[in-house]
Amino acid sequence: MTDNLNDDNLYRLAVELIHNETLLQATLSNKRRKEPQHADKVKMKPVILKGERKYQFTYQVGPKVIHENRNADQAADHLAQLLREQFKQGLWQTAEADYQILVNKKGKAAILKKPATKKTIELSHNRKKKYLLEEGTPVPYLVELGVMNAQGKVLAAKYDKFRQINRFLELVDDVVSELPRNRPITVIDFGCGKSYLTFAMYHYLTYIKKLNVRAIGLDLKEDVIAHCSSLAAKLQYTNLNFYVGDISQYNDINEVDMVVTLHACDTATDAALDKAVRWGARVILSVPCCQHELFKQLDNPVLAPMLEHGIIKERLSALATDSVRARLLELVGYKSQIVEFIDLEHTPKNLLIRAVRQAVSEESLRKLAAEYKQFKQFLHIDPYLERALQDRLQGLL
Repeated sequence: MTDNLNDDNLYRLAVELIHNETLLQATLSNKRRKEPQHADKVKMKPVILKGERKYQFTYQVGPKVIHENRNADQAADHLAQLLREQFKQGLWQTAEADYQILVNKKGKAAILKKPATKKTIELSHNRKKKYLLEEGTPVPYLVELGVMNAQGKVLAAKYDKFRQINRFLELVDDVVSELPRNRPITVIDFGCGKSYLTFAMYHYLTYIKKLNVRAIGLDLKEDVIAHCSSLAAKLQYTNLNFYVGDISQYNDINEVDMVVTLHACDTATDAALDKAVRWGARVILSVPCCQHELFKQLDNPVLAPMLEHGIIKERLSALATDSVRARLLELVGYKSQIVEFIDLEHTPKNLLIRAVRQAVSEESLRKLAAEYKQFKQFLHIDPYLERALQDRLQGLL
């Protein structure tokens, strides 16, 4: 059937489905106008919070995801309003039927009733987290590293490490599609340390995603590298190799597809990012560690109430450092995001820079460069990474 948006048919349908508790999920897409404050996509589903039925809206706004919970009356009104004002397309799913809603330029909405594609939904807001590596299934390298026992049970003292590994694999999984399929893939982990995540990444890409991967772990500590090499041999991970070496001096390879740098101290992270750019890496995943460079440089009277407190200045310099890194990567041809790596309660160093190589228009580059120069001048900073990439930034800065 075909209805007009002004007749409140969408609102009546939303009220009926929500108040009868038959609506399992609603998805709104294809937004009307390219306004940055509007979500690119919205999903809504019922959840049980403290014994009460609510409706959770999830807004995808660029790289950010925002959640909001509403009661039934508010949810029905908001759902219809979003379609009226922001989106051209909706899919409302119940156990009995799907309602496909298409809105044309003149404001006419076609509401098409189709066979159901969704029969049930998990209502518990605190349901058990589903991990890429599930507890109860033994994973050889996790057993060897003491995270699991031989039966696949995660040891209580290592559960935070288990969660961290799974979170890292989720971030890797998000960018797998960016890696080549027609040839072997080269991955380098700078500052690999004990290599929990290096082994996890190799195992996941090789044995779960079935990719042809050559992985290299690099660290300055000889005893750590010896241990990791021995474990890789024991697990028969033939294409996982570990070497003693410095990030800035490593020149044993000419082309890399993915560069990982986890907790490389201060400007060692920048050295790794510089290497990644020069190799033309398709994907960069970087979790910075201590950051001292900009702490010594930050200087602006406007920020005096912040800069006079050491701990505040330290946090500001860390945030500024990662913001600079993300922007500079954009200026040399990457789409960059800063995402949460693990919960802040486990470590204050919980941010990850994820960059994927992609073409950027000249107009966009000029805009990004202008914003960066203003930011740099405001803070009175001269970042290491900008100096390292100076030849790649000519004409922009």
